[in-house]
Amino acid sequence: MKKIIRRWSANTWIFGGLAAWGLLTGACVMVDRPMVAPPQIAGAVFVGSNECKECHADVTHTFGGATHANLKAQGDNAKNIGCESCHGPGSKHVESGGGAGTIVNPKTSPETCFQCHLDKRAEFQLPHSHPVASGKMTCSDCHEPHKDDAVIGGGTQMASANETCFKCHSAQRGPYVFEHEASREGCVSCHNPHGTVNDKMLTARNQALCLQCHNQQQTVAGQLMIGGRDHAAFVSRGTCWTAGCHEAVHGSHVSSSLRF
Repeated sequence: MKKIIRRWSANTWIFGGLAAWGLLTGACVMVDRPMVAPPQIAGAVFVGSNECKECHADVTHTFGGATHANLKAQGDNAKNIGCESCHGPGSKHVESGGGAGTIVNPKTSPETCFQCHLDKRAEFQLPHSHPVASGKMTCSDCHEPHKDDAVIGGGTQMASANETCFKCHSAQRGPYVFEHEASREGCVSCHNPHGTVNDKMLTARNQALCLQCHNQQQTVAGQLMIGGRDHAAFVSRGTCWTAGCHEAVHGSHVSSSLRF
């Protein structure tokens, strides 16, 4: 009798992996679905966000419009919506008058955030990332979960989000005489702040990053026209910024071609 050997194609693995990923990440959304695994304090039970208002009015007065206010921890108890979906059951915290160690503090444990943001946990394990996994930074250094927009810069404009980056990367703020227009679109036009496989957390390596915006044309064999100039002889030297051409990638005071 012949044995039937089933071979798994690349597509099978890809679609199977996507399906598994969907099951994992789909477990944490809005109030009609539970979190993957809510944080816990031994012996504590849910008391509801109204209890939090007694001491944390400065936080709760903006929290109602935040995305995180609509999260729901596991269980049928309606009180477990809101604050306790991230901070865990709060009864011990209330009983002790806010005693230390009686509530989960996401600032000291990014795993609280990673319960829902599984993709970000993976990105922080990549070769070039902000040092969240090592404990030198926390998610809340850049994100404010208690307001409508989770980025500390506020608002939906990328210029505002840039302010979050400039808190640490002030040298890149400018102003510059000649500005790199990508900065107006946001630092994330070129960088993934959670992590990438590329140096400096760039979203692409070598000149492929720049060519996403700076379109190339090849009208004559052997030529590579970018910005009205043939770059064929330059692209083999390295990246656009390491080849000695456009070193001042964030902006320049001396050249519109972004040179030092």
